Amino acid sequence: QVQLVESGGGLVQPGGSLTLSCAASKSISSITIFGWYRQAPGKARELVARIGSADHTNYGDSVKGRFTISRDSAKNAVDLQMNSLKPEDTGVYYCYAHRYGTAYWGQGTQVTVSS
Repeated sequence: QVQLVESGGGLVQPGGSLTLSCAASKSISSITIFGWYRQAPGKARELVARIGSADHTNYGDSVKGRFTISRDSAKNAVDLQMNSLKPEDTGVYYCYAHRYGTAYWGQGTQVTVSS
């Protein structure tokens, strides 16, 4: 079992920045894929960003060039740096980890982009 705990969500104005962090209860070296998904009201959950064990990254088209995902081995966590935030980035952001053939999800953290 892997427990994932997200932090860093909140309210930010358009154009602002936030950093989300997801701490894992197991060593991230054993996690093959670490990522973030989001879900806006009335919409399906969508990929934001993910990072593989070799640090290969993928981003959703709507966040490319604005968001950066990275591993932090010292904290046993994955961070999502979000810049130039837009109102359409509003939603619940979920941390995701894939380890030994099993997928795990965090409880989600709310991000609201509004003036």
